[in-house]
Amino acid sequence: MSESRLVKVVVDAMGGDHAPEAVLVGVDAALAADTNLQIILTGPADVVEAFAKSRDRCRAVTTTEVIGMDEHPAHAVRGKKDSSIVVGCRLVRDGEADAFFSAGSTGACMAAATLVMGRIKGVSRPAIATVIPTAGQPVVLLDVGANADCKPENLVQFGHMGAAYAQIVLGVSAPRVALLNIGEEPTKGSQLAQDAHALMAAQLPGFIGNVEGRDLSAGVADVIVTDGFTGNVALKLLEGLSKTLLGQVKDAMTSSAINKLAAAVLKSSLVNLKERLNPDAYGGAPLLGVAGICIIGHGSSGAVAVSSAMRVAAQAARGGLTDHIASALTPV
Repeated sequence: MSESRLVKVVVDAMGGDHAPEAVLVGVDAALAADTNLQIILTGPADVVEAFAKSRDRCRAVTTTEVIGMDEHPAHAVRGKKDSSIVVGCRLVRDGEADAFFSAGSTGACMAAATLVMGRIKGVSRPAIATVIPTAGQPVVLLDVGANADCKPENLVQFGHMGAAYAQIVLGVSAPRVALLNIGEEPTKGSQLAQDAHALMAAQLPGFIGNVEGRDLSAGVADVIVTDGFTGNVALKLLEGLSKTLLGQVKDAMTSSAINKLAAAVLKSSLVNLKERLNPDAYGGAPLLGVAGICIIGHGSSGAVAVSSAMRVAAQAARGGLTDHIASALTPV
């Protein structure tokens, strides 16, 4: 992977609760951090043109439509062909950009990436992945929402795609891949889990078997695979629990004069802990399996998350993530 290779990332200027302000600040930070990064901003002329004109390595592509968070994803993508999301995906499809990022409607981003970019040959269903922090190496969890109902062969493909992402973005040379289940034994869980375990054991390099919910943040695997329903519930539980625990720690450390003195002593350690648990470090969730790099940000993404997402998008492009997934799914 060459860190010096020029990469072009399309950014939806209108995506997210804090757009366009947070998006534009994030773009500035990303451009400053990576001198071999070019940004293509999609959005209304009054938002993108003046900004791009005053920055090196930034180009504006004006669009006349925006997909709202409450619109039906597939209908909006088909009906609003000049929206910032659809045009962004089209630029990747046509080879004018290497990756696309939006913090807009997750459903619309999924639909546009799938319908416009298309799927990698052999991929039955694209999956959304996320990176979970642990005490050591972060863990890739997928699917976290794209496919509520899955077949065993889908989970095998998720394992291949998650392993490719762990290699390219997290730098794991030989990812350990596990299946999320209610027990470690191959015969535990639903019929889907049992059948998926058998297929993964036979077809997936690096497969280490089942892990349980308590293992999600334990670092026992580099990639954890499940269906989109279970993955989304697990992710939201982890996010909520993390927020609650950090809030309780803050309350405890400021509840008395003595505790405030202790907090002052522990401040650097507590700040490091907060940063390690910060989801903004990776900025968004990749939609794996589409024929192009698509990073979907959280609707509440701020400037730090936007900048991080562009860093990850550039890293995935330089590492050839799409080709890596295609090769992993090609029968030998």
